[in-house]
Amino acid sequence: MTAPSLALQLINPDTSQFHGLTFEVSSLLNDSTPEILYDKNFTAHPDTGTVAFISLPHAIESFFPNNGARPRVQFHFYGTENLFEDSTAVMKLNSYVVSASVTNATVSNLEIPVMVTLRHLQNKEDWDAVKCVYWDFNKNNEKGGWNDTGCETVMSNATYTSCSCDHLTHFGVLLDISKTPISVKDEWILTIISYLGSGISSIFLGVTLLTYLSFEKLRRDYPSKILINLSVALLGLNMLFLVNSWLASFNSNAICITVAAFQHYFFLATFTWMGLGAINMYLALVKVFNSYVPSYILKFCALGWGLPLLVVSLVLAIDINSYGTSLSRALFQESTAFCWLKNEVTFYVTVVSFVTLVMVCNICVFIVVLVQIRKMRVNKPSSSRKGFLHDLRVVASLTFLLGLTWILTFVAWGPAKTPLMYLFSLFNSLQGFFIFLFYCLMKDNVRKQWRVHLCCGRFRQTEYSDWSRSVTPGAKAKGGLQVSSLSMKSETTSERKSSDTSNSGTSHNGVFLTQDRKQ
Repeated sequence: MTAPSLALQLINPDTSQFHGLTFEVSSLLNDSTPEILYDKNFTAHPDTGTVAFISLPHAIESFFPNNGARPRVQFHFYGTENLFEDSTAVMKLNSYVVSASVTNATVSNLEIPVMVTLRHLQNKEDWDAVKCVYWDFNKNNEKGGWNDTGCETVMSNATYTSCSCDHLTHFGVLLDISKTPISVKDEWILTIISYLGSGISSIFLGVTLLTYLSFEKLRRDYPSKILINLSVALLGLNMLFLVNSWLASFNSNAICITVAAFQHYFFLATFTWMGLGAINMYLALVKVFNSYVPSYILKFCALGWGLPLLVVSLVLAIDINSYGTSLSRALFQESTAFCWLKNEVTFYVTVVSFVTLVMVCNICVFIVVLVQIRKMRVNKPSSSRKGFLHDLRVVASLTFLLGLTWILTFVAWGPAKTPLMYLFSLFNSLQGFFIFLFYCLMKDNVRKQWRVHLCCGRFRQTEYSDWSRSVTPGAKAKGGLQVSSLSMKSETTSERKSSDTSNSGTSHNGVFLTQDRKQ
């Protein structure tokens, strides 16, 4: 039976000679009435010009009734996409819908998959993402919605997409046409940058951790302890990214869910520790020496590692299938499996909103730091060019420590998307390297520990001075007072306060006054 935009085919197959069935809509007439064909054999490929094609393997015979009744197979074709509207889908239906069913049977977990080929309503470009889906009547409070479980994309070109599914239902093809085009060449280069950058970052994050964990004097203050935790989270994120596709290639759902969950965990932990670093910086700048929190770092660790664990645990408890395999174009223009979040709602709630919240917090702290630097420049108008370069280095180091380069993904739209994606991939994949550069290689006390413990001969430095001494002698003032500049510390414990008091010192506006004593 056919009607404008609709077609129905009912077949009572002969079980004694059943070798599969094929249903095909060859074309649509002027009034949108479909022309249908069917074949009592399994055919893997449709004819040229086909609008919709579905082929059932002989394996569905096991779902036929065994009470002597003759089975019935139904095929449906829907020549309008308006009947299948999913408000939660971020992709657009780009084909007509075809379905198949066996009366009084639920066909699933087929050893030989159902083959479906659908013609695109809108030609697919090289950069467009395509996904084979079926209509799940249980989604969205039983209002229905698109689901890709059990369906895989076999082939997709500009005009057609072929799918294989292990069950029978309503099939369609979703196309993401909202993205700004990125050429295959650009994606290939971006993939190389991401993998090389992550590899380099992993190496230098390891060096950073080894340095701070080996030399106890480097990890006495709060910023250093926060840096260590951030480096651990970022190292885990980079290492999992490097092996993700390889682990996904095993085609094990359990392995992929585990990898995706850990990838999600380290991703959230990285941003949590960047946010905690910003909070600590704010307390140091605004509260200065007036804020003392008992078990400060322990509370930070509980939040930094506990909050991501809570989020991932909730996702696993609510819907473990939110994690799984997704296809992404990678090297040499091939679609590569990648273990990550499959559920779009979960992605936007636990990733996009989380990153947005952290970035807003970090931007506010960054602005406060810039204001403080500006005030210092105004109060010291005679500062040299060296002072300006120092301020520039501080701004650059905070940019990577607070992860502000991740903001690029929120502004990568329109014609500027491609160049901004290059900057995004370069800066964020190398974030670990820049942390090593600014907080190891360019830090005086770290270089001193390297020279004391690692160098030989004339390059070796003797550790003869007190490590905590950060003041330099200045001019003597009346009353026997000596003026020295103090580098502000964020570790404001009660012990440090009592130590300052016993030394008869007075702190005010970044200037430290100590009693002049005989040498």
